[in-house]
Amino acid sequence: MKNKIKIEGRLKNYLMSGLLLGILAVVVNIYIYTVDVRAGLIFTGFVLLYLAVQLVFFLRGSRTVFRDMVNFATQYGQVQSSLLKNLDLPHALLDESGKIIWTNNAFERLLGDDKELNKTVTHYFPAITKDKLPGSDVDFSENEFEIKYNSSEFVVKLRKIPLKEMLESSNTLEVDEDYEGFLVAMYMFDNTALKLALREVDDQSLSVALVYIDNYEEALESVEEVRRSLLTALIERKINKYMSALDGITKKIEKDKYMVILRKSCIAKLKENKFDILEDVKTVNIGNEMAVTLSIGVGLDGLSYGQNYEFARAAIDMALGRGGDQAVVKTPDQLLYFGGKSQQVEKNTRVKARVKAHALMEIISSKDQVFIMGHRLGDVDSFGAAVGVYRIASALERKAHIVLDEITASMKPLVDMFINNPEFPQDMIIGCQKAIDEIGNNAVLIVVDVNKPSITECPELFGKCKSVVVLDHHRQSAEPIENATLSYVEPYASSTCEMVSEILQYTTDNIKIRPEEADSMYSGIIIDTNNFTQKTGVRTFEAAAFLRRNGADVTRVRKLFREDVNEYKARADAVSQAEIYKTNYAISVCEAENCASPTVVGAQAANELLNIKGVKASFVLTYYNNLVFISARSIDEVNVQVIMEKLGGGGHMSVAGAQLNDTTVDDAILRLKETLDTMITGGEL
Repeated sequence: MKNKIKIEGRLKNYLMSGLLLGILAVVVNIYIYTVDVRAGLIFTGFVLLYLAVQLVFFLRGSRTVFRDMVNFATQYGQVQSSLLKNLDLPHALLDESGKIIWTNNAFERLLGDDKELNKTVTHYFPAITKDKLPGSDVDFSENEFEIKYNSSEFVVKLRKIPLKEMLESSNTLEVDEDYEGFLVAMYMFDNTALKLALREVDDQSLSVALVYIDNYEEALESVEEVRRSLLTALIERKINKYMSALDGITKKIEKDKYMVILRKSCIAKLKENKFDILEDVKTVNIGNEMAVTLSIGVGLDGLSYGQNYEFARAAIDMALGRGGDQAVVKTPDQLLYFGGKSQQVEKNTRVKARVKAHALMEIISSKDQVFIMGHRLGDVDSFGAAVGVYRIASALERKAHIVLDEITASMKPLVDMFINNPEFPQDMIIGCQKAIDEIGNNAVLIVVDVNKPSITECPELFGKCKSVVVLDHHRQSAEPIENATLSYVEPYASSTCEMVSEILQYTTDNIKIRPEEADSMYSGIIIDTNNFTQKTGVRTFEAAAFLRRNGADVTRVRKLFREDVNEYKARADAVSQAEIYKTNYAISVCEAENCASPTVVGAQAANELLNIKGVKASFVLTYYNNLVFISARSIDEVNVQVIMEKLGGGGHMSVAGAQLNDTTVDDAILRLKETLDTMITGGEL
C-alpha cells in the first residue's frame, strides 16, 4: 500500500490556483470561438498545454513541496532550539516537585559550569520555596517575585505548562482523563542595574529633620549670664558641624530650634550611628549644671518635600511627647526610635498646667455632657485622675460620668467609697454600654492615664464624641489618639493624678474637694511613685501637699491598700524564684492564681527585685485572662520602655509593661531574653 501525502489548508488553495485559472481560460476560449474560430483553435492549444503542466505540477510536486517543508521545519526547529539554548536570559524547565530537568547556557553560567544540575531549584535558590511553585493544589498558574543571588537581583517568573494536551496528541503515549501532569518554565530577568539606579535615585532624595533643644531655658539659667551666649554658640556649632559632616544644610529657625535638610543616604548613617549626636551634645559644658539634650524628628519617604516636613513635625512631636533626648524617624509605614536613655527633666514652672487648665474649663463649659474614662483593667492612678476630672466638671455644673466596666481588685477599695454614697449621684460610675446609649451630640470625652485608643475602657466612644481631651503621663506611642481637641501629655509627671491635682488648682477659686476624692488622687500618686521613691519631683510633693490640705488622709489611704495574705505570699514567691539573666536583669514569674489582682502583684514583685544589688532592670511575667502581662521596672540605668516597645508595649523609662497574646509564659520569657540579647549586641543596652 502506497503512502499518500495530502496537502490541506491555504497551501492546497495556493497550489490549486493554477488549475482554477485554467478553468477560467476554458470559459474565455469558448467566448473566443464565437468571435474568431481560428483564434479559438490557437488559444485552445495554449489552454490544453497550460492545464497539462498545472496538473503534472499539482500531482507530482506536492510530495516535493512536503519534503521541502519537512526539511525547513527541521532546520527551523534546530534554529529555535539553538536560540533558546544560547539565549542570554537564564531559562530552565522544572518538574512538578521543582527538580531541574533542562537548562540553557545562561542558566548554567549563572550557577557555575561545575555544578550538577540534578537537584531541586530550592537547593540553588533558597528563596524559591515550594509554596512559590505553581502546582495542582494552588490557584495560580503563573507566579512572579524577586530574589537575590550572589550580588545580583532577579525577577523570577514561574509558568505552569500542562502536559495533557501534548500527550493526547502523541501516538506512542496514552494518558488518563484525570491526568494533571505539568512542567514549570522558569525565567530569570536580571534586575540588578535597574535596582541599583533606583536605589541611587532614592538615596539622593531629600529628607527633613527638625532639631529642638529640650532644656534650653533651664540650661541657660544654670550658667552665669555673661557665659550664656558662649553656651548657645557651642551648642549651635556642635549641631552645624555634625550635620555638615553629613553634607546637610542646617538653618536656625528659632533660638532653640533648627531645621536640617539631608539626603536619605545620610539618614541611614545616622541610624547606623544610633544618632550619636544625642550623646555628643551632652558633652558641651562650660559650667552648666544641667546637660543639654536634643530631640530630633526626621521625615522621609514622603511623596513630596512638603509631606516629609509634615512627617518631621509629627516625629518631633512624638519625641517631645516621649520625654525628649531622643530621635524619632517617621516614614509612611513606621516609626523608629533612637536614644531616650536619660530621665526626663521636670519643669519647675507650672505655666503649662495653668494654660491647659483654662483650656479644659472652656471645653467643659461649652458641653452638656462629660464622659471620663481610663485604660482597660484600670488602676488606682486612672481612677483617681477620673475622679479629679469629675470634680472639675461638677464645679462647672456639668453632668459627668466615669465610664468603668470592670472593677479590678486594686481599684475596688476606692470605687466602694463612691458607690451608694449619698454625697455622690448613683450614675457617677456607669458601664460602657450605658455610656454609648446616653451620649449626646454635645458631649466631651476626657481620656486619662492612657494615650493609646485601642486599650481604653470603651474605644467605641471615640466615634460618638467630636470633642476629645487627653490627660496622660505616659510617653506617646506609635498609636496616639488623633484629632484631640486638647492633649496634655507630660512624661516627666509622676502620675496622671499629679497632673489633675495641678489642673484643679487653676480651675475655679476655692474649689471644694471631698475627702473621698482627695484620697483617690493621693492614692494614685502613692501607687505610681511607689511611696514617693520613683519619678518623684518637687511638683509631685506640691500636688500631694495640695491634696493633704483638701482632706486626703495618709492613714486612711494606707488602710485602703493593705495586702491580702495570698498576694503577699505570691509576691514573695516571685522574688525568691527570680532568675538573674546576663548579670544585670532579673526575670521571674508571678503565680498569682489565688489573687484578686495578679497583674498588680506582678508589678509589686518587679519593684521588689530592684532592691537586689547589681539588678539594673526587673521583669515579672503574669498569666491572666489568657494574656501574659510583663511588668518591667528599672531605677535609672536601663530604659525599660524601649525594651517593652519591642514586645508591643510601652510606658516610662523606669516603669513599663506589655501584654502578649496567644503565647505561654515560657515562650514569653524566651522572647524577652531574645530581645535583651539583640539590644545588648546592638549597643542599645
